[in-house]
Amino acid sequence: MKSFLRGEGCRLGRVPLLLLSALLLSASAALSHDVTPGDAGYIQEIWGVHIVPFMYLGAKHMVTGYDHILFLLGVVFFLYRMKDVALYVSLFAIGHSITMLAGVWYGWGISSYIVDAIIGFSVVYKALDNLGAFQRWFGYQPNTKVATLVFGLIHGTGLATKILEYEIPEDGLLANLLAFNVGVEIGQLLALAVILIVMGYWRKSANFFSQAYTANVIMMCLGFILMGYQITGYFVAA
Repeated sequence: MKSFLRGEGCRLGRVPLLLLSALLLSASAALSHDVTPGDAGYIQEIWGVHIVPFMYLGAKHMVTGYDHILFLLGVVFFLYRMKDVALYVSLFAIGHSITMLAGVWYGWGISSYIVDAIIGFSVVYKALDNLGAFQRWFGYQPNTKVATLVFGLIHGTGLATKILEYEIPEDGLLANLLAFNVGVEIGQLLALAVILIVMGYWRKSANFFSQAYTANVIMMCLGFILMGYQITGYFVAA
């Protein structure tokens, strides 16, 4: 029975690694903050307040945003208490909301390639943080709460930059943006619930800590892929 449980625990532990590997293989086909052509067309054609559709678009963006999911996974990777999860996710949500709303409202224009490259870096940063790299390299641990808030601000800027490209009509803009942001947070909670369920099962595996190293290396590789894709796109488009 014990050998069976150990074998079952190993299989459960491999599931997150297989999921991360699948993300690594498919990252080039699903990169960061793009709005699909169908959604873009809808945004450009509507006029007035549309609460539910914009909530749906916000939730869809979050649950299909690989960069958001990867960063969120990195943030909660070694958080075991729900109050800590709530604190860090709230910091990320606050940062994300501030720059997304303000960026679209005031028309802040930043190259989406540059912003998305920095977002890719945020995934690399968090993976290195989880691996304890900063303490080993520099003998210093950056403030994780401040880093989460700052990267939340950057993630929100990336979304605002992409939304601005599709010129949302001014009529009903504030209400639609607020609805979109509510949708983003709903999507974030859905993604977080899945992450916590998977992590809960994974942590029961005896091999969790050894597999955690591999998982964070895979996350770091994904972050570098996102960075390389966006940097290449910036120079090609220039």
